Amino acid sequence: MGSHQSAAMKSDVWLTPPWIIKALGPFDLDPCSPLDRPWDTAAKHYTIDDDGLSREWEGNVWMNPPYGLQAATWLGRLAKHGDGIALVFARTETRMFFDWVWPYATALLFIEGRLHFHHPDGSRAKANSGAPSVLIAYGDRAARKLINSGVPGARVDLRKAVAA
Repeated sequence: MGSHQSAAMKSDVWLTPPWIIKALGPFDLDPCSPLDRPWDTAAKHYTIDDDGLSREWEGNVWMNPPYGLQAATWLGRLAKHGDGIALVFARTETRMFFDWVWPYATALLFIEGRLHFHHPDGSRAKANSGAPSVLIAYGDRAARKLINSGVPGARVDLRKAVAA
């Protein structure tokens, strides 16, 4: 997706920085894209009007889901799809992580520093996101893209991890 949404913020549309898409792409589908976007995040986009959760997903997916409780539903869908990368806050202790990240993800990239998202007009937000972010890969292709992306941060290849 190209945006995240939070009821606590003045706007509910926060675009993924374009350098992240460039480093990780190309992608086939962004199932939760903003209505208006200054740059493409994938070859095909579903907006809120399209109801991306109810549509068919194909190929390698990019997703910056609506934040809040609904993020878990989107991550669950991506985990079941098994081919894509999501950008969310790095809240590793949450039910969402224990339900949809730890059991299904193939790789993680904890982004160095805090991201500056962008406004719908493409301008960079003055303030950072206020929380650390993580990129979550589902599937081998997505894990390879994530591990080799050059995005600054700490990489965890979960394909090599052993559960306790």
